Amino acid sequence: MNPFPKRRQKNSLNNKAKIFSWSLFDFANTSYSIVVVTFLFAIYFKKTIVSDQQIGDLYWSIAISASMIITAIISPVLGAIADYSAGKKRFLLFFTMLCIISTSLLYFLSKGDILISIILFTIANVGFESGLVFYDAFLPDLTQPKNYGRVSGYGFAMGYLGSLVILAISYPFIQKGMIRETFILAALFFLIFSLPLFLFLQDTRKSMPNPKSFIKIGLKRVVFTIRHLKEHKDLMFFLLAFFFFIEGVNTVIFFSGNYASSTLHFTMEELIIFFIIVQTTAIIGSIVFGIISDAIGQKKALVISLLVWIFTILFAYLTSSPDLKLVVLLSDIFSTGKDEMVRYSFYIVGLFAGSVMGATQSTSRGLMSKLTPPERKTEFFGFYSFFGKSSAITGPLVFGMASYFTGSQRIAILTICIFFVVGLFLLRYVGESASEAS
Repeated sequence: MNPFPKRRQKNSLNNKAKIFSWSLFDFANTSYSIVVVTFLFAIYFKKTIVSDQQIGDLYWSIAISASMIITAIISPVLGAIADYSAGKKRFLLFFTMLCIISTSLLYFLSKGDILISIILFTIANVGFESGLVFYDAFLPDLTQPKNYGRVSGYGFAMGYLGSLVILAISYPFIQKGMIRETFILAALFFLIFSLPLFLFLQDTRKSMPNPKSFIKIGLKRVVFTIRHLKEHKDLMFFLLAFFFFIEGVNTVIFFSGNYASSTLHFTMEELIIFFIIVQTTAIIGSIVFGIISDAIGQKKALVISLLVWIFTILFAYLTSSPDLKLVVLLSDIFSTGKDEMVRYSFYIVGLFAGSVMGATQSTSRGLMSKLTPPERKTEFFGFYSFFGKSSAITGPLVFGMASYFTGSQRIAILTICIFFVVGLFLLRYVGESASEAS
């Protein structure tokens, strides 16, 4: 009997196990994203630590921007070092533990601890965001280019599934007003479910001979990459487009819970319903767009997602006040009060935003994997992180400043739409053939 079919079947099973272990990290780290960044700590910071002052938005945006500046600066160098030393997993472990430990320390914060809150959140977010450089760089090791879209989508779908699970675990604590305890829960959840990646995945490249200075090697490789980036025109234009449209996505993630709580006066129960809608549709959107992107190309799938984003932001603005004409019209059609219509409309915003939130990120990751030279994947993913994180410096800061100086988060919403429009325009210069290559 020919043994080769069995070997192929065994290899296939091994690949599936590796993909599952990899995607579990997304399942794990979303506990930090949903509990700290998007939902509970973001609201706790605004309402308790800053005592619900309008300047809380500005403080929050400063904390976000500070963490993104640090991540943007170190990511390309770290990526180059990891490529040279075959050290993706070691770097990922370091930054994961940095995030987990800092997240658990948020438990000790209370009213008035503004500075230490900003410092701890900044450290945690640097750990989370820097770790993604090395996590994303594992994708080309796991599957063939023709499957990048769907495998990336599976990872994001697992992430949003993880957010639903952590919300369910946290709900009894939320009901009892034990908000600080959820920060400990998020840290434990991240720790437990990230373990399979570190136990079962290995770096596939052999490390180079150890130099005297890894940092010097990293800087040299970064300078070389910058000088030769013009040779990868599709990649260059994609990174520019990514800089703008991911700016919009990041701002929505950082301020959606804050906006719903401060401007729309959502109760904690209503916020949970809103985030369940977002996370559920995000699971579906990540999987569906992953399949679509492999079928029609990542670029076309990205264009579709950005058009949905533009519609979603405009709809959010046009339904953000009971005095607006669209709200009056909808309240007449559905025979409901204008205030209730505003709240119901934001649930619809969550539905649309969720459907493309994970899709935009996973499709971008798949397209980046196709456009990146295999031998420099971690280094280029460092630049991918650099553009993503540096964009997150300005987006939340613009939103926070617009909210502070106008006294209205409604007006600040419109700044988000600009980023999606510019990103959509720049994406047209990314070669279609490159994005559809198998």
